[in-house]
Amino acid sequence: MKRIFIVAMAAVGLYGLSAALQEMAAKPGSAGLIASRALAAEKGLKAGMIDPKTGKKIKYWASPMNPAYIRNTPGKSPMGMDLVPVYEEEGGGGQDAASTIRIDPVTMQNMGVRLGRVKRKTLVKDIRTVGSITYDETRIYTVNTKFNGWIEKLYVNFVGENVKKGQPLFDIYSPDLVTAQEEYLLALKQYQSLSHSAYARIREGAKRLLAASRTRLRYWDLTNRQIARIAKSGEVRKTLTVYSPATGIVTKKSAFKGHFVKAGEHQYEIVDLSTVWVDVDVYEYELPWVHKGMAAEMDLSYIPGKRFKGKVLFIYPYLNAKTRTAKLRLEFRNPDNQLKPGMYANVYLKSVIAREGLVIPQEAVIDSGERQVVFVSLGQGKFQPRNVKLGLEVSDQEYQVLSGLKEGDEIVLSAQFMLDSESRLREAIQKMLELQKREPGGH
Repeated sequence: MKRIFIVAMAAVGLYGLSAALQEMAAKPGSAGLIASRALAAEKGLKAGMIDPKTGKKIKYWASPMNPAYIRNTPGKSPMGMDLVPVYEEEGGGGQDAASTIRIDPVTMQNMGVRLGRVKRKTLVKDIRTVGSITYDETRIYTVNTKFNGWIEKLYVNFVGENVKKGQPLFDIYSPDLVTAQEEYLLALKQYQSLSHSAYARIREGAKRLLAASRTRLRYWDLTNRQIARIAKSGEVRKTLTVYSPATGIVTKKSAFKGHFVKAGEHQYEIVDLSTVWVDVDVYEYELPWVHKGMAAEMDLSYIPGKRFKGKVLFIYPYLNAKTRTAKLRLEFRNPDNQLKPGMYANVYLKSVIAREGLVIPQEAVIDSGERQVVFVSLGQGKFQPRNVKLGLEVSDQEYQVLSGLKEGDEIVLSAQFMLDSESRLREAIQKMLELQKREPGGH
């Protein structure tokens, strides 16, 4: 009777142990998870089978501390931890599906994942550079005389003075000019006395002589008003006034009172600042997007908030061999004389590359040098890496997209490096699984 009682009690104990294991497997927590894995081992589950607890297809088992340690059957990792099942829906099949990852909303928020859209817009190339303001060389005027003489009076005495067109600069005495005035007055009197002659040849000769003497005065830069004044007064003027040929500022001055002037010597240099030039340098790779006549904008540090508008006037036909840059000449209007030669300016050029094209923010691209990758959101927390072909770097910190994406695709703008690490791990595991399937006896 004792032996029968002991056998009965042993049977009851085994039954109770089995029931306890099933009860622990049903409960959440580490104890239940361990029990579940123990039961799975007892049931002989393998990769590709359906887990009776979850109803999902098991892809493989992986170490919770080392995801690269994978097995086709449950067991323990080298660290002594139970392997965790990975289900088919988390990875899927194929190379693209293997690299696709899923992240729950809480993890996305903790990672700081931001999303954006692929847009279609006008492609504009922005070129920003620094330039220096200089004189418009077509508006530089020099003042000199075509005869020798002595300056007897100065009206403009220093460099930087503003002058207007027709304003007196200095009075000069020249013996040659006095002689020319005398010849003109003699020719005038002769013409007046012979203009009523009965002989046409005499009248024509007097007229030609008067015209020649007048022309000589004009060739010496006397104005019509000065010549008329000499003719009206009938007197030779000792000194004649030289007037400014343009409105502007005096940038050079060599004239002094009592100074002997030789013919052709520059006495003043006057620059009209109603327009100015800006010399800028652009890099060699930016030259294809620059053309003559394109619009340009400029701002200066001493006039914050104001943009000046101009245009590209000239592109120099050579490069600087040391800096690999090309020089451009820009033109800007300067009606208020706010733009002063010698100032530095920030210059902005915009070139329209195409009327429309696909663009993405630069921050969305992972550039390894050999390939460019963008993560696309597939919805429900799934993200897939896409190889893209990029074109030009355009305005607003964006890239032109030539292939790999379409308009409206939702893409990842931040934290994509962490997504890329997880995606590469998934791809590596998929390759390991395929290798294990090919090898006989792989586990």
